[in-house]
Amino acid sequence: MKIVLFGKGGQVGWELQRSLALLGTVVALDFDSTDFCGDFSNLQGLADTLRRLRPDVIVNAAAHTAVDKAESEPELVRTLNALAPEVLAREAQLAGALLVHYSTDYVFDGSGQQPWLETDVPAPLSVYGQTKLEGETLIQASGCQHLIFRTSWVYAARGGNFARTMLRLAQERERLTVIDDQFGAPTGAELLADVSAHAIRQLLQRPQDAGLYHLVAGGETTWHGYAKHVLAQAMRTPLASKIIAKEMAPVPTSAFPTPARRPHNSRLDTTRLQSVFGLTLPPWEQGVDRMLAEII
Repeated sequence: MKIVLFGKGGQVGWELQRSLALLGTVVALDFDSTDFCGDFSNLQGLADTLRRLRPDVIVNAAAHTAVDKAESEPELVRTLNALAPEVLAREAQLAGALLVHYSTDYVFDGSGQQPWLETDVPAPLSVYGQTKLEGETLIQASGCQHLIFRTSWVYAARGGNFARTMLRLAQERERLTVIDDQFGAPTGAELLADVSAHAIRQLLQRPQDAGLYHLVAGGETTWHGYAKHVLAQAMRTPLASKIIAKEMAPVPTSAFPTPARRPHNSRLDTTRLQSVFGLTLPPWEQGVDRMLAEII
């Protein structure tokens, strides 16, 4: 099996290179790849690449994810998050290939307190959310076999993340303020990658299982709860001697105004995913603790 992976340099793309290698030959591309086009602003180049490589599976881990910056460059964001995935979907349909794509809780407006179902009506609040929703819609309209995974609060040991930021600030400030009215589940890139590989393998035997799924770690917390957990774990390590933070105050989203509106409720219901693919998604703390063991 030949797999073409876009976005190899990102957090999810990096982990996918590991998990997908068990399934077949992986051609991993990024925006600056030279032999083949992985630049999502070059739509014709993407189509040409897929026609040359003729993959069995296309995995798209590339996207414009700078949520606030997206508000000031909507045309570019639409190209990267909607029009480029449409090209991948069209080429997948022509080649009879499977397309795996990642979307976001930002397609919802964040209202209420119940975890969002795949059947709930989207209502994005931001350019990022709007373009990710359009990408989903275009993929579904193409008629290609697809897996779309909506996820949220993604982190990885590689690169910058919320935990690293909290650990740094805790060594610089005695008082921290962290948002306490947004709810979600921190989800590791390695979990996304492993579930993706499992799902791709199952679809080879059960193509009827294709479609849209919510994929996040188990449980829920707030950014404040996430930060408290990170610091509590850090205090059990040699890093404790460097931490000067004595207070972590919960604050509302309004304390940190941003160009893009954030959803308050980022909970995603994963019942369908776990049932169809026979999976148990671990609690978010388990993945975060493993990541912290790598970075501290």
